[in-house]
Amino acid sequence: MTLSLLSRTKTWSVLFILLLALGGLLRLLDLTDPPLDFHTSRQLRNSLVAREIYYNALPSATEEQRQLATSFANSVGKYEPPVIETIVGYSYFLTGGETIAVARVWETFFWLAAGVALFDLMRRAANPWAALIAMAYYFVLPFSVEVSRSFQPDPLMTSAFIIGIYFLYRWSEDSLLPLGEGLGMRVRETWKWAILAAVFLGFATFVKIVIAFFVGAAAISLVFFTLGKDFWKSKQVWAMAAIMVVPALLYYVVLNQGRSTEYFFSWTVALMKLITSTDFYTKWLAFLGTLFGLTILFLSIAGALIAPSRMRWLLVSLWIGYLMYGLTLPFQMYTHSYYHIQLIPLIALGLAVVLHPLTESVAGMGGVRAAGFIALAAAVIGYQAYVSRSVLVAESFRHEPAFWNHVGDAFPSDAKVIALTQDYGYRLMLYGWRKVDLWPLATELSATRNPDKDNAAQFDELTAGKDYFLVTAFGQLDKQPGLKKILDTYPIAIQGEGYVLYDLRAK
Repeated sequence: MTLSLLSRTKTWSVLFILLLALGGLLRLLDLTDPPLDFHTSRQLRNSLVAREIYYNALPSATEEQRQLATSFANSVGKYEPPVIETIVGYSYFLTGGETIAVARVWETFFWLAAGVALFDLMRRAANPWAALIAMAYYFVLPFSVEVSRSFQPDPLMTSAFIIGIYFLYRWSEDSLLPLGEGLGMRVRETWKWAILAAVFLGFATFVKIVIAFFVGAAAISLVFFTLGKDFWKSKQVWAMAAIMVVPALLYYVVLNQGRSTEYFFSWTVALMKLITSTDFYTKWLAFLGTLFGLTILFLSIAGALIAPSRMRWLLVSLWIGYLMYGLTLPFQMYTHSYYHIQLIPLIALGLAVVLHPLTESVAGMGGVRAAGFIALAAAVIGYQAYVSRSVLVAESFRHEPAFWNHVGDAFPSDAKVIALTQDYGYRLMLYGWRKVDLWPLATELSATRNPDKDNAAQFDELTAGKDYFLVTAFGQLDKQPGLKKILDTYPIAIQGEGYVLYDLRAK
């Protein structure tokens, strides 16, 4: 086999299908393991919202179950519309009950569908061989495998964004027609691509508003590239703008203004001081290196700079959008890996451009050297796929539901409990059907916001009216020696492997 074979549509189509199958297989490994493998609090939060949707629609559910499910869902932060949660919640009827497998199958499907659009987009700026290698990065990168199957809005948001960008690019391509040699170009109406691009990009923004930085940057750049300064005369531009902006505007600004304002002041205004420190940029770049590899990252940025004009406008604008996004949500840039999911397709696109001249050069060599290059590429892809597989199966969480069910049974359902526990108490709610008040955690975020706050000094105030103090996060207890000292003065009501329940009524 030589690289020249890849000029044949059948050859690279088969290879792409194999990559697609590999990407799907990796994401469906360990399918029913509880969602505690990746950013557990975010996945558990979505599981609780999906449970509410499911039980409210389940005819056989009791009123107590519905009330509990609603209470749990109302206790989590609802900043985005429950799009993926609704899809998953109603899909539970097909599986006969709650299972994380449903969410993983749906998220995988969305990611693979977006991969098809991304591959075709790559082929418009690079040869199929370069696009295939870049798509391997999109499909088998360990971080990509983990994040794209996780139960949260981000995989669906990013998938819709990729498809929308593809249609936007097609709109830009088909909007300009050559009039003849030396006669320039003329603009034509291409409503099909315009509407498809607007619908998918608008849907992505509706699913989670943070993608707006990327959507806005891409739309502005390609509209200017295609239509120039007279863009405002185009009916298509105004139609696209309305479709992309209005749904998200209605939900986040009109219907959910309180939550959106809270999020903005809590995560942007309150933490904006971080961007004034050089340490922030060092942490940000180092964090990206752990997710993507800095060499790959810089190669992709280089690809953006050397890409053909239309693709260059798109890629550079997306990197600018990413920079603005990072400066707006600084704390997440070095603490929350899933906030960088949008970079996976962006980096892959840049890689395709960089790999294009390399693969063209190798194709011209033929013989042993071309075969060696193919073998090396296959080995790297195989290794990364193995690493992704190993990450997923390295640890099992199948014991967790039984443990949290046992903890939930340790105290009466009507008891008033405050807890030092994992994931905002979501594990206890999902698996133990118990809701508790939360004792503040000692985290980097809490130290950034309130560096001088002493939670132990407020013990009486925070525990007023409570019957029990539950501890399951012993690492957190070690970080708060003042609290530990106070709790040692109270009798232990129940102690089991992995938890302690203190009786606050004894004093």
